[in-house]
Amino acid sequence: MRHRTLGSLRVSAIGLGAMPLSIEGRPDEARALATVHAALDSGVTLLDTADSYHLPGAEPGHNELLLARALAAYGGDTDGVLVATKGGRGRPADGSWTVDGDPRRLKSAAEASLRRLGVEAIGLYQLHKPDAAVPFEESVGALRELLDEGKIRLAGVSNTDADQIRAAHRILGDRLVSVQNRYSPAVRDSEPELRLCTELGLAFLPWSPLGGISRSSLDGPSQSADARPGAFRAVARARGVSPQRVALAWLLARSPAVIPIPGASRPETIRDSAAAADLVLSGQELQRLDGAVVSAG
Repeated sequence: MRHRTLGSLRVSAIGLGAMPLSIEGRPDEARALATVHAALDSGVTLLDTADSYHLPGAEPGHNELLLARALAAYGGDTDGVLVATKGGRGRPADGSWTVDGDPRRLKSAAEASLRRLGVEAIGLYQLHKPDAAVPFEESVGALRELLDEGKIRLAGVSNTDADQIRAAHRILGDRLVSVQNRYSPAVRDSEPELRLCTELGLAFLPWSPLGGISRSSLDGPSQSADARPGAFRAVARARGVSPQRVALAWLLARSPAVIPIPGASRPETIRDSAAAADLVLSGQELQRLDGAVVSAG
């Protein structure tokens, strides 16, 4: 497993997005724990979670508690594992995703996450999404207070634009270490944020990094007139690997700041994703994939 830098830490180049283990369609606990353990066995040292990763209206913090149990039950060394969690969103009974950036509630949420994870300080705590009803600087100020109080070690922001990243950087300085935005072969509208993270030395954690890499979009011609049909599928076939592995390798090649966090709900899925860290694409392959347009299918 190759590694990348997140703040002062060295973490695996591929992380695990643990969300699928706790929301609708989640596996049973035995398979969920086996999935986390397979990630650790594969060299993954970055686990991404959030207090809102649970079924609608029930079991707040389910995913954090699950990861805590998985780490406690793991037979190997977990000292180098970084658990990154997030606060500022909720999941009421109607299944929606709410946003709450009130500083007092963010601090309370962080303290609850701290208890669920069973650690002295949260390794990486991230503002899940800016709240349009709360000044962004006030929400980030709550992260600064949590840092000053020693309840979190590092801070990050998610679903932010370039101006918000700059604002967070001004407030937090080098204690801001990461940005988590949606980015994938099919969704590339966070290119400006990725460039800024590379410039500032911040880790860029793409969520939903495999968005668009579905069987329908890869195994048949794209409906887009300017697409190069099946580029990811074709490279995968030539390499004898999965299209998902090619997609993650392509993401890693975009910038040294990129640390993808693909979701998984089966051990074999995260093993395949972790193997992308060792797949180095050629310049010709990258040029072909850079020009591809992937339909969500």
